[in-house]
Amino acid sequence: MRRRSLVLAVALLPAGALAHHGWSHYDQDTPLTLTGTVKAVGYEHPHGHLDLAVDGKLWQVVLAPPSRMQRRGLAREALVPGITATVVGYRHREHANELRAETITIDGKTTELR
Repeated sequence: MRRRSLVLAVALLPAGALAHHGWSHYDQDTPLTLTGTVKAVGYEHPHGHLDLAVDGKLWQVVLAPPSRMQRRGLAREALVPGITATVVGYRHREHANELRAETITIDGKTTELR
């Protein structure tokens, strides 16, 4: 009976919950600061994200969930392709072009994401 309940509970989880990853894959000992041009944005669950062009390299930047960004003053309208953004965060240990952002600065305003 317990096994059946567990299988049912997992089957009913939203796809985003199953796709969520842990933060241990990021090198939290070495912060990295990137400034570049936003090329694409996703303001969606489970985490927002953006593509940031920096010196000819495209970075995939993982942001906070939209509800947290909204509460902390980073509205969807502030994240649009073409703007310049600075992110401070941690590089993924296996994906060299992925960064988990701790802060993002747009137009001189810094938002804490974690």
